[in-house]
Amino acid sequence: MTDDGTTPFANITADDVAEEAGVSRWTVNRAFRKDASISAKSLEKVHAAATRLGYVPDLRAASLSSDRSNLVALLIDDFANPHKLVMMERLTRILRREGFDILLINTLNREDASRALLNASQRRVDAVILIGLQFDDEVLETALHARRFRKLIIFARTSRNPNTISIAVDDVDAMKKIADYVREQGYRRPMFVAGPSTSSAHLLRKETFMDYWGQHFGYQPETIEVTAYDPALASRVVEVALSGREPTSRPDILVCENDALAIGAIDVIRHKLGLRIPEDIAITGFDDVPQADNPNYSLTTYRQPLTEMVEYLVKVLANPDRTDLDRLFAGTLIQRGSAKAR
Repeated sequence: MTDDGTTPFANITADDVAEEAGVSRWTVNRAFRKDASISAKSLEKVHAAATRLGYVPDLRAASLSSDRSNLVALLIDDFANPHKLVMMERLTRILRREGFDILLINTLNREDASRALLNASQRRVDAVILIGLQFDDEVLETALHARRFRKLIIFARTSRNPNTISIAVDDVDAMKKIADYVREQGYRRPMFVAGPSTSSAHLLRKETFMDYWGQHFGYQPETIEVTAYDPALASRVVEVALSGREPTSRPDILVCENDALAIGAIDVIRHKLGLRIPEDIAITGFDDVPQADNPNYSLTTYRQPLTEMVEYLVKVLANPDRTDLDRLFAGTLIQRGSAKAR
């Protein structure tokens, strides 16, 4: 007891709340579950009593009596890519709304990703959600072998591993739409600006564009690779690739694997190479990050349906099955000033 005769918050139990609210302990326990099957009146009484007493349910203890913890581990890397922050905001907001708590882990490199996955497998999480580049087949197999979590979900990329669940935009359909647009606008000398190669959690954007261009024009476009989705690094790579070229020998459009690369390309083309966009070189991106709509970039890009993808992820978490849950989503081509008809 405290000096004023009340019980310290740390010692408040469900029995205390039940007595205060005039309900059973069972009703108190049910009131703090997402799918509480009690009347609205009882729910209001319990929550009001809990507020008065300062009661906070022990979620860990509650999870031990259930086969679910409502905790997911979110492993993410590559924070130089602005789209990762957009994905993280959408994921955390919708997951919290649906009653899930999130264990957020920033993975720095491949070795760190492996340790993080093993660490997550030692915790009682319902699922591990991977967003990033560091998760190759060897890392995934190690995690799957040791796992104690229900599902291993690759978000915004596709995985060849049959024991993972992929929730991603349909890269093949998306890049065909971008390639159609590039062709229809009259561009004929594209350069594809690719991001880092990955062996498992993979994008199919480069392959799709190259195949499309080969089928329609009979040759493979020039490509360059940036080893990280970092606008500053993309600027340096594009500067080296374009410096000193005569107008007839440089590409008329850069088709970038994502907006981070496109933003870096725009910066260097305008401010170091002194060229105009789109008059001298046009640019397309992928993702539609917030900066893409800024007048400084006005980037033609492809918008991923992130809200729809995360809503589906919530359904996957609730689904007891682990197979046949892969899903590809269609996005929207967003036309802006960085690539216009010639």
